[in-house]
Amino acid sequence: MRILVAEPLAREGVERLREQHEVDERPGLSRSELCSIIGVYDGLVVRSQVQVDADLLAAAGRLIVVGRAGVGVDNVDLDAATRAGIAVVNAPTGNTIAAAEHTLALLFALARRISAADASIRRGEWKRSQFTGVELRGKTLAIVGLGKIGQAIADRARALEMTVLGVDPYVTPEQAALHGVELVEFEVALARADVLTVHVPISRATRGLIGPQALGRMKPGALLLNVARGGVIDEAAVADALHDGHLGGAAIDVFEQEPPVGSPLLEAPNTVLTPHLGASTEEAQVLVAEEVADQVLDVLAGRPARYAVNAPLVTPETAQAIGPYLPLAETLGRFLGQFARGVPRTLTLEIAGDPAEFDASPLTAAVLRGLLGPTTTERVNLVNAAALARARGITLVERKTREAGQFAALLTLSGESDGRTTRVAGTLGAGGPRLSRLDDYWLDMAPTDVMLITRHHDRPGMIGRIGTLLGEADVNISAMHVARTAPREDAFMILALDDDVPDAVRDAIRSHEAIIDVWTIRLGGDH
Repeated sequence: MRILVAEPLAREGVERLREQHEVDERPGLSRSELCSIIGVYDGLVVRSQVQVDADLLAAAGRLIVVGRAGVGVDNVDLDAATRAGIAVVNAPTGNTIAAAEHTLALLFALARRISAADASIRRGEWKRSQFTGVELRGKTLAIVGLGKIGQAIADRARALEMTVLGVDPYVTPEQAALHGVELVEFEVALARADVLTVHVPISRATRGLIGPQALGRMKPGALLLNVARGGVIDEAAVADALHDGHLGGAAIDVFEQEPPVGSPLLEAPNTVLTPHLGASTEEAQVLVAEEVADQVLDVLAGRPARYAVNAPLVTPETAQAIGPYLPLAETLGRFLGQFARGVPRTLTLEIAGDPAEFDASPLTAAVLRGLLGPTTTERVNLVNAAALARARGITLVERKTREAGQFAALLTLSGESDGRTTRVAGTLGAGGPRLSRLDDYWLDMAPTDVMLITRHHDRPGMIGRIGTLLGEADVNISAMHVARTAPREDAFMILALDDDVPDAVRDAIRSHEAIIDVWTIRLGGDH
């Protein structure tokens, strides 16, 4: 087969590909040149600059696999690739140590004011007293996101005799403790941290995570690091906190726009800025190249790739039978992850009816992808789903039964968290997935990108009050379902919304005396 390497790739990776297939290295092609030749290739390997969008994929008549030599796949249109039957793979582990070491390098540079001191001495100055730093020993480091990179940082910070806190709703306290990390809530980490470092993927939930409110809760003089994704921090808010002295310093490797032309951080004091160097070590480049080459070779050989990004590989028979239920399974996982409000240590997926006759591993992988996907840069797939779940202390039990009651098929996902069992079930309707059950309440409703759920005392006027609050905020309701056990007892109200719910509106709803609890469920691509 023919493979096009469209961006520079370490020689070790290219040679692995060349051992089995014909490889053309063509970095620097223009957009039109790339579109004109892509049709003759079975595999494409890129880094971060080439945009593998729907138009390019449409021109790739033979393409089987796209390999992204790195973690993020922001430059690959995953939906278009999936529709075209093109597998997308990445290399999420090769740069772990490089990113962790770069984070610590930035931390040392901030703590000892290395950049400012270097610039001063190059100006012919000798102002030692102006560059007094701080020791890291005894300081508290808070890591937001305890994936592979976060864990590697924790291990190294402990060697520096730092106290390490961790924030990650999908990691158990026991798993965190293996790395010497005390698991805490986000607000606690902000208040206690002398140093805060973020290692989370970019999503609706994490965009602007470190903004004015979070910065205001941090200790005066605390240090901030971002070697994760541009957009996780609010650059303008961080610059303001640096100017007014509340933030002691910031070291930033990734930006909302790269290069960061016009970023307020460029003029802010006490900063160390680097041009997205987290993975830029010789060793990481080799590991990433080898890792992505192995993934591409697996797909071209018809084997499941360990780091498949968009979909697992299944037999044609299973794909035909199970395929229609995969979006439903992923929706249930995404829904439960937000509704349970905690680490679901034990999950049970009950598969009833028609799909019970087939291999259900794609369904469990889809559930875990919905549950874990927004929290990790590793895309969950058939091969790594169980391992990723185990790493977070999560056990998933699969049960099958031919009896589905009134349904042709019913998927029921339940999870135990903090002694409470949460349950959500769904089926397929003419228009796609339908939610059929929420805890002990039965319903029939299509899931939407944004849903507001209230559990409240069933009193006259409650529906109108909530509708009025949403209407005054210009939040449109597209569908509604109310479920209750008996008149004047507790009730669930599920609202499908066209718009997101502002925090102030949610808080106003929650403050009513008849409201027991409120959830905003976001089922779109990011949450």
